[in-house]
Order: sequence, then C-alpha cells, then structure tokens
Amino acid sequence: MLKRIVVCWMIALVAGCATSKPNLPAESDGLRLMPDTKLATIYMKPGADLSQYDKIALLDTYVAFAKNWERNYNEEATFEDRVSDKDMQKIRQRVASEFNREMTKVLTKDGREMVSKGGTGVLILRPAIINLRVTAPDLMTAGMEQTYVASAGSMTLFMELLDGKTGALIAKVIDTEAADNTGMMQVADSVTNMADFDRVVRRWAGILNSHLAKITTK
Repeated sequence: MLKRIVVCWMIALVAGCATSKPNLPAESDGLRLMPDTKLATIYMKPGADLSQYDKIALLDTYVAFAKNWERNYNEEATFEDRVSDKDMQKIRQRVASEFNREMTKVLTKDGREMVSKGGTGVLILRPAIINLRVTAPDLMTAGMEQTYVASAGSMTLFMELLDGKTGALIAKVIDTEAADNTGMMQVADSVTNMADFDRVVRRWAGILNSHLAKITTK
C-alpha cells in the first residue's frame, strides 16, 4: 500500500537561478529578464504580449524529487516507513495531477478555454515541479495518531510558455514558494499537505491569470 507522504518543499537553487535577481543574466534563450515581478524570476521575449491568448494548452506536469532524497529519507525512516521506487512514482503522479487540476480551475475563471493542442490564440504551458522533498510519512489510520513537522518547506516551479501557433518560446518562469511557517511544530497529514500544495498552485495560477498578461517588453 502506498505510504501517503507529506510534501515538504525545500528552498533550492534552480538551474543556476538565485533568489537575488542582480546575479541572474539579463538574457536567456533570447528572452529578457523582467524586473519587479511577483514571481522570483520571469524571462520574456521582447515584444511579447500575453493578452492575445484566450486559450490555454496545459501540458502534463513534470515532477522531480531532490537529488538523493529517497536514500536520505530511508536512512532515517523506520522499516515500515521506508519509501520504495513505486511509492515515489505514485507521489509524482499525484502531485502532477493536483497541479494541473488547480491550474485549470483558476485559469478558466475568466473565460479562458482549455484546449489539448496548439493553434492560433493558444498559449502552451509546459510546467515542472522540481527539487521536491518529503519531510514525514502521512499516517495510514486517520485520527489514531498525529505527525508533527517543524516546517512545511517549499517547492520550485519551472514553467515555459510557448506560442501555440509557432511553438516559439515566449517566456520562462522560475519561482520557489514557501508554505506558511510560524517556526512552531505543526500537525501534518494528507489533508494539510494538499491544502498547502493547492494554495501555492493557486497563487501561481492567479499571478499568471492577473499579472503576466499585463507584462510586455519593448
């Protein structure tokens, strides 16, 4: 039986990206670094205008655990709580499915249409959740015990935006989002885990929905 996992997102550097924008290159893949955005890092193609897209093609989300996570976790876990390769695959599938579900809910609120392929007026989103870490196994018998963690951690989104007609890369987003952390021990289970995950995804989707469409480069 799959050991349900409390997903803990840990702050990490991504593909050479630091949280300090002055350390980032001004251009990447022909895209220009955008200043003062609500996401940590946004690169956009000069002259790009996201407001022209009224349809979204959301590709399957790629999910990757942090390097050596399984080995490090199992070294500290009891025999019953050890995580297998099969468990990790199921966790990745669950995270990917939940990400796409929440993104779709937010992005369709303003009348955008979700489509399955590219074309005129289609914005293709190619998302990835990377450096995924797990802090503690969820409990199999709800209400019998409780698991406590010191922090809900963080996760990193890497997403490419492509023009649906030409396939051209028009933007890249890199953002590490931390869940609320009071510094105190807190209960963790599958319900709180998904609530934290959904909150983060809704924020990302909301920014894309409300703010990225207004950003253009000259």
